[in-house]
Amino acid sequence: QVQLVESGGGLVQAGGSLRLSCAASGRTINYYRMGWFRQAPGKEREFVASSITSGGTRSYADSVKGRFTISRDSAKNTVYLQMNNLKPEDTAVYYCAATTRAITWDYWGQGTQVTVSS
Repeated sequence: QVQLVESGGGLVQAGGSLRLSCAASGRTINYYRMGWFRQAPGKEREFVASSITSGGTRSYADSVKGRFTISRDSAKNTVYLQMNNLKPEDTAVYYCAATTRAITWDYWGQGTQVTVSS
């Protein structure tokens, strides 16, 4: 099993940047497909980005393409989400996730709040 702990959330003005971190323990992230999801108040959790392996295929939600970048540091066993040009609609709790399966995500962090003010 892998345990995931997110950090790096906070309050930022529109147009600003944040970098979220997801520190993994218990197993190397090289074993997993890693992803970021978010959930805004009153909305369902939605996919943001995923990475199969370091340097491998990355996928993004259309709403964040060109603004967000997912990356992995195997030496630190950490996954990052660099978020640039943030918009108020990016406000949500952001969750890190890991899986070895094609569709279902097996492991989740506790989430970190991102608030973007206009």
